[in-house]
Amino acid sequence: METKLWSIDQGRHIYMEAAELLRQGETVAFPTETVYGLGADATNEKAVQKIFEAKGRPADNPLIVHIASASQMDEFIERIPEKAQQLIDEFWPGPLTLILPMKKGTIAKNATAGLDTVGVRMPVHPVGLELLRITDRPIAAPSANRSGRPSPTTARHVEEDLTGKISAIIDGGSTGVGLESTVVDFAGEMPTILRPGGVSTEQIEEVIGPVKSAKNVIAKEEAPKAPGMKYTHYAPEAPVYLVKGDVAFWEEQIEQAEQKGESVGLLISDELASEIKAAVNTIKIGSTQKMEDIARRLYDGLRLFDHTDVTLIFAEPFDRSGIGEAIMNRLEKAAGNKYLIGD
Repeated sequence: METKLWSIDQGRHIYMEAAELLRQGETVAFPTETVYGLGADATNEKAVQKIFEAKGRPADNPLIVHIASASQMDEFIERIPEKAQQLIDEFWPGPLTLILPMKKGTIAKNATAGLDTVGVRMPVHPVGLELLRITDRPIAAPSANRSGRPSPTTARHVEEDLTGKISAIIDGGSTGVGLESTVVDFAGEMPTILRPGGVSTEQIEEVIGPVKSAKNVIAKEEAPKAPGMKYTHYAPEAPVYLVKGDVAFWEEQIEQAEQKGESVGLLISDELASEIKAAVNTIKIGSTQKMEDIARRLYDGLRLFDHTDVTLIFAEPFDRSGIGEAIMNRLEKAAGNKYLIGD
C-alpha cells in the first residue's frame, strides 16, 4: 500500500482529501495535542479492522472515538452523567477521554471490543479538530504506532512504524502534551481514572470531587475498558530499567552493565545529566522544574535509542504529582515495572 504524506503547508485541500479517505473506509494518521492518532470511521467495522491490522493491536483492546463537537455524542451516547458533563464543560476540547454508556448498534463492535461503553474525546489540536469537523463522523483513533511501541509525537515517528500499512499521514508538526489523554470511566458508582494523562487527577478532583484510580495492570483474563491497561506499551527495542538511587548507584549500575558487554543509554533529566560523569549515550528530556517538557519529550527520547547501538536503557523515575503521574505510568509500562533500587 502506498502511504500518502501530506503537510498542512500544502493547503486546505489535504483536509478534504483526508476526510474523503476516512469516509471511504480508509485509515489516516493525524496530529492531536496528545500524540498522533490513526483514524478510521468508528461506525464502519471493516475500516476499524484496518486499524488493528496496521498496528498489530490485540482485538480486545478498545479504541477511543474522537469527535469535533460535543453534540455529536447524541448519535451514539446513551446518557451523560452530571459529573461527566462538568468535565466536558471544563476540559473539552482537550486531552480527556470519558467512558460512557453507548447506544446499541451505533459504534462498530470491534472499536469497543464488544463492550457496552465507549471512550470518547474532543481533541484541541487545530489540525485534528478541523479534520474531524470536515469528516463529520465519529473517528476511532488510537495512537499511530505499532502496538507496544512508544507513541508517535511527530509524523516521522508514524512513518517509521506504519508506512505502507495505512493510506495517509497528515504532518502537523510535533504534538503539544506528548502523552495520551487521561481516561475517566463513568460506568461505576464513582468516576475512575483508568489511565492518567494530560489532565491530572488533581485537576479532575477540583471539578468533580474524589475519584478512584484503577490498578496499573489487569490480569490476562480481564477485558480492558481503555487503552494502555493490559498490554506492554511504550517500549523501545532495548530493555528499559528504572533506576532509583543516588549518583554513585547510577554510575555503579552503568559500570556493571558495561562489564557485561552492554551498551548503556540514559533517559534522564537535565539535572541528573549534569551529575553523572560516565561517558554513555545520554538523552536529556528536560528539567524537573518543567515536567510538561519531560512529558512532551518522553516518547521521542525513547524512540531515539532505536537509532543507536544501545542495548540497555536506564531511565530516571520522577515525582508522581501532576503530569508526573502520567509520565511514571508510561515509564513503568515501557520498563515492564523493572526497577534497580539502591540503598
